Amino acid sequence: METVRLTMAQALVQFLDQQYIELDGQEYKFVNNMFGVFGHGCVVGVGQALNQGGHHIRFLQGKNEQNMALAAMAFAKQKNRLEIIPCVSSIGPGAMNMVTAAGCATANRIPLLLLPGDTFACRQPDPVLQQAEFFTSFGQTVTDAFRGVCHYFDRIERPEQLMTAAIHALRVLTDPADTGAVCLAMPQDVEGEAYDYPVSFLRKRVWHLDRRVPTQSQTERAAEIIRNAEKPLVICGGGVRYSFAGDALQDFCETTGIPFSETQAGKSVLPWTHPLNLGGIGVTGGQAANVIGKDADVIIAVGTRLTDFTTCSKWLFKENAKVVSINICPFDAVKMDGEPIICDAKEGLIALSKALKGYHYQHGDAVKAARDEWNAIVDKWYGKNDQPGLSQTRALGIINEFMQARDIAVGSAGSLPGDMQRLFRPGDRDTYHMEYGFSNMGYETNGALGVKLACPDREVYTFFGDGTYLMAHSELVTCLQEHLRVHFCLFDNSGWGCIENLQNNQGNDTFGTVFRFRNPASGELDGPMMPLDFAASAAGYGLKAYSIHTEEELKAALEDALTQEKPVIYDIKVLPGSMTPGYESWWRVGVAEVSTQPRVQAAYGNLMEHVKDTRKF
Repeated sequence: METVRLTMAQALVQFLDQQYIELDGQEYKFVNNMFGVFGHGCVVGVGQALNQGGHHIRFLQGKNEQNMALAAMAFAKQKNRLEIIPCVSSIGPGAMNMVTAAGCATANRIPLLLLPGDTFACRQPDPVLQQAEFFTSFGQTVTDAFRGVCHYFDRIERPEQLMTAAIHALRVLTDPADTGAVCLAMPQDVEGEAYDYPVSFLRKRVWHLDRRVPTQSQTERAAEIIRNAEKPLVICGGGVRYSFAGDALQDFCETTGIPFSETQAGKSVLPWTHPLNLGGIGVTGGQAANVIGKDADVIIAVGTRLTDFTTCSKWLFKENAKVVSINICPFDAVKMDGEPIICDAKEGLIALSKALKGYHYQHGDAVKAARDEWNAIVDKWYGKNDQPGLSQTRALGIINEFMQARDIAVGSAGSLPGDMQRLFRPGDRDTYHMEYGFSNMGYETNGALGVKLACPDREVYTFFGDGTYLMAHSELVTCLQEHLRVHFCLFDNSGWGCIENLQNNQGNDTFGTVFRFRNPASGELDGPMMPLDFAASAAGYGLKAYSIHTEEELKAALEDALTQEKPVIYDIKVLPGSMTPGYESWWRVGVAEVSTQPRVQAAYGNLMEHVKDTRKF
């Protein structure tokens, strides 16, 4: 057997450089870049391997481990899971910083390869700097925290273990039904240890993403349920996008006449102008989809996890409404007592279209009327303010109308995802990029980097609040370093406006959700508002920054930004509380069962009334 002597880290880099994925006859190189924040535990291991050369992987310098991992996740999502950016870190806190990103990737079913450094496998220098010791086991290290948030975890304690660990890591990363975060923890001594690796392990390897077709019996069962439906409705989820099933969905809906609604991940798969598109559904959905959904008797869920935001905590759909679930993942396909059609979304839709030949749902004017009424509501929210100052929805509308068809919108947390699923009108396919499985504050600011790396020839606009900026904005500097013009749209409403709104709606007074100075007299956080200048903060990094208080200033800034050759930030001072409300929806949250506050007591009573009307599973 032909072998080559390499360190474990050198073999890892060469292995990753030779990974490819194939879909529908086209090959994609799976790894072209690697993020890293160097420290002890990786700089003389993987860092040395990258620096030595002999590969085609470009190194990207992260500024914070969590944030670079979120950028890597966004990159893989925008690439429809056909390419990843592995993330390498030091031991201890550097490794721990990536745990949140791992949870985010796993929740969203996005492939993310994490390569944290670890303490010495030989244990001879223990305890080392940044090592937490666990008294019940010498073998336990802080990287065990990744076990709870990854789909695959391994610790490489001998250099030859890399071979099985790497193969299984790629197995999960390229599996559409089982993908998520993968962690290969790397003890720092093992990174530098050598082994005679088989050359065959380091040769080009192609992972085939073969489409799984539905069985004839599955197709017949689903078709029979749909034929007997009186008011069917399709939900388009992220799985439609990842399987490139947009055309198949459009053909299915046009052939059968069944209208469709969108989850956050499914939005922009088909045009918002399509006559059968009812828009966003669920808690952050719009009136059209929720009104039609409430009356539906068959739900055709395509590539969706059926989360609480999509189903309004199982309140939106009738108890006897049947669910037909077309999903590659069996775990998702049986949710809400669904009839599981376990297959690729594209293949499932094509098969169902053929099986339903001759069937056409006659919905009369209901879909058009619902769409027309909802579009008029959106126009009103996007229109001029009826009060002094700039509202959040008006600012969003100005940016949405300014963006070109191929420009990409990014979002994740706060009140903006609700406004965007309800109001945003994407220009083209795959131009709406929302992380809403984890609602991870900081994804927007850092994920924008990943989206821009995935689509360097397109403008990327990312929408987030002041709370997110304060929490995580390190990769703005990386955008500057890489000469990437990203549009950072910061909506400053002086606090966590989304959570304040939730707080108030459940009978609670505003408490701890607005950015105010502590009042020396009362000892509480009820002093004056904190006047934070985010434009000055970003300008200090070197971004082009705009301070915006009016429509005219925003429009001028958007025009000027296109003349810049570096990232820009719009510090938009919006009116607090100027987000959209819910439409025919409900979200179940934990409300105090006993309280001395009458409004909280009323909120709990409202909760119990809604619980009565929810499906049990």
